[in-house]
Amino acid sequence: MTAIYVASSKLPTPFGEFVLHGFEDSETGQEHVAITFGDVVNPGPVLCRVHSECLTGDALFSMRCDCGAQLQTALRTISEQGRGIILYLRQEGRGIGLINKVRAYALQDKGADTVEANERLGFDADLRDYSICKAMFAHFQIDQVKLMTNNPVKVTALTKLGIEIVDRVPIETGHNDHNARYLATKAGKLGHLFTDK
Repeated sequence: MTAIYVASSKLPTPFGEFVLHGFEDSETGQEHVAITFGDVVNPGPVLCRVHSECLTGDALFSMRCDCGAQLQTALRTISEQGRGIILYLRQEGRGIGLINKVRAYALQDKGADTVEANERLGFDADLRDYSICKAMFAHFQIDQVKLMTNNPVKVTALTKLGIEIVDRVPIETGHNDHNARYLATKAGKLGHLFTDK
């Protein structure tokens, strides 16, 4: 899988001025972006978040998940550190797509947890593919990262791609009454690591 670099532009945010880099998957045509702050090409581990798109959490401020809060925390933390990168991957709903995510939410409204909902729709619990990350990191000459994640599966996936994870940085934020069961399911069924769960 190859990520074709397209273009870069300034991205002013409430957390500082980042640079937005566009990429296209050569096989699927799917579009992804990298968001950088500071000089990420310099040698040494780069603070990083690999974030899968969540329209409901990232853009619509949904409290059903912790995605939007994690994205904002990553942007803020990278800005404060002065150097870092976010790979923003277009794989909504852990890979099932936006409309199927709405269907899964409807099942959750009737009592299913997030894993059960995906499975009732005929999907695995998590269909995300991180292969594109290798080419995106290579564009920036990054081979060592300090990865902001609670998901050990993501650590394993990136390690298998040849990315050295020198540190896993917990990113625990956005917990509320609406997503308590969701976070408990992520911990209990998907193996996510939470210090307070």
